[in-house]
Amino acid sequence: MRSITRLMFMGTIVMATSIAAAAPPAIVTQGKGAAIACASCHGADGAGNAQAGFPVLAQLPPAHFAKQIADFKAGTRANPVMSPIAMAMSAEDIESSARHYAGQARPKAAAATADPAVIARGKQLAINGAWDRDLPPCFKCHAVDGLGVAPAFPPIAGQHAAYTVSQLQAWKTGARTNDPQTLMKTVAAKLTDDEIRAVADYLATIGTPGEGK
Repeated sequence: MRSITRLMFMGTIVMATSIAAAAPPAIVTQGKGAAIACASCHGADGAGNAQAGFPVLAQLPPAHFAKQIADFKAGTRANPVMSPIAMAMSAEDIESSARHYAGQARPKAAAATADPAVIARGKQLAINGAWDRDLPPCFKCHAVDGLGVAPAFPPIAGQHAAYTVSQLQAWKTGARTNDPQTLMKTVAAKLTDDEIRAVADYLATIGTPGEGK
């Protein structure tokens, strides 16, 4: 009986340890000083908030995540919300939040709400581009189905359409400049506003392996 009780006790300890290990780090759930909790905007699961314009962070490669925070810190990427938060994050905060979000399941893709013709146009551009205008497809860098290629090219499948639009417009106008070798600037400059919207609407409808159910 004593050995059974001991096994049950040890099992409880192991279970409690596993749950603790899986718990989000404090920077995600509680924040620290001027760095408000990541979950306040992006959710503990990294699903973001489409209406508020907060992007999906789930499954971002840790190195890409860390680079964006570093760019906010350095001023090479600017955002009135993220810049002061990044400034308040320590190296440990960045590493722990990056690892946490990289391990989260991608949220379920949004149902298509745009005109089917718009979605079809976005799909055509994402898969085939428009080589007559020297416009490469999104998937040339971001991989088949927009799953991303770590560390430089993040997953774009299932990203909120409004966020994708905002970033493509920022690259197009020069408001965002932290892309490697100005790749995104070059691509975005060749897209019309309607094409940007079409690509964003299409990408938002793509599911990814391991997405939330």
